[in-house]
Amino acid sequence: MSWNIDVGHSLIQFSGRHMMVSTVRGRFDKFTGTIEFNEQRPERTTVEVQIDAASLNSNYAERDNHLRSADFLNVEKYPYLTFKSKRVELIDSTRARLIGDLTIRDVTREVTPDVEYRGQAKSPWNTVSAGFTATTKINRKDWGLAWNMILETGGILVGDEITINIELELVKQAEPVAQLEAVPA
Repeated sequence: MSWNIDVGHSLIQFSGRHMMVSTVRGRFDKFTGTIEFNEQRPERTTVEVQIDAASLNSNYAERDNHLRSADFLNVEKYPYLTFKSKRVELIDSTRARLIGDLTIRDVTREVTPDVEYRGQAKSPWNTVSAGFTATTKINRKDWGLAWNMILETGGILVGDEITINIELELVKQAEPVAQLEAVPA
């Protein structure tokens, strides 16, 4: 069954260490995706997401411009980050591992977000929504995001480990109505 991402109620965030003493957080404001959520057989669910790299927003313009530059995402040459699932490993009735390929700057690596199914609810507008939370950690250098500076006091300016947190609200699409074929007389 097809489900659309409700972008007004969904969020793709990232966080990483800065100067080894604080955590910087940001998000991507524009993304789309196709989710085939199989309610009866969740292990058959498929996910494809495309993230607009230029929509990166950490609430600090100077940092955002640097993260969009060739030192990091190089959004002019690589406008999208993508994720495409390969399989789902069920843990229990509400938790799973979603194994798939994450592509950043034309480098594709397998990642395994931990996913929690938060259930479903019917809206006042007669639509059905489902909620999911996903979390994973990546090493940014695995995707060629290697820019850094050594600090005078020792250590590095930008941490290598990036945490990705995703909150998704999906809206179930109406099932197509079968058309009866006319039988010739």
